[in-house]
Amino acid sequence: MSKVNLDEIDHQILDILIDNTRIPFTDISKRLVISAGTVHVRVKKMEESGIIKGSSLNLDYVKLGYSFIAYVGIFLEKTNTTSEVLKALNDIPFITVAHITTGKFNIFCKVRARDTHHAKDIIFMIDDIVGVSRTETMISMEESINDKKRLMHHIFNEL
Repeated sequence: MSKVNLDEIDHQILDILIDNTRIPFTDISKRLVISAGTVHVRVKKMEESGIIKGSSLNLDYVKLGYSFIAYVGIFLEKTNTTSEVLKALNDIPFITVAHITTGKFNIFCKVRARDTHHAKDIIFMIDDIVGVSRTETMISMEESINDKKRLMHHIFNEL
C-alpha cells in the first residue's frame, strides 16, 4: 500500500474537519485564505485516496440516557467461530465497537448501557451467543482521553 503525500494545507484542512466535519468548505477556505474550490479538490483527493473515510457525528450518549460504558473481553470455545460470533455481536445494538484481538481475549468489545442492570442484561446476551465460552467485564469509570488530533499531528510531523 503506497503512502499518500499530504502537504501543510492538507494537514490544516484535516485539522479543521476533525473538529467539525460539517463545516462548509467556504469557511475552511476563509480560515486558510485559499479558494473553496481548492478545499473541495483537496478533500476529494483525500477521500479518493482513502485517507478520509466518510464523516462521523459525535453523540452525547449521557444526554441520551446511555452513560454506562463497559469493556467486555470475550473468550471463544474455538477460534474458528470468530465470524459467527461477530455476526451475533453485530445484532446487539449496545455493542458499539468490537475488535478481534491477540492475548487474553479473542474479541474485545465496548458496550454502552443505561445502567448496571442494563449492562448485566447485555453481558448475558453476549454469554448466550453460541461459541462464547465466557466473558470478562471492565467498567469504565470515566473517559479521560478521546483525542483524534494528537495522533494525526504526530503522523504529520513524521512526514
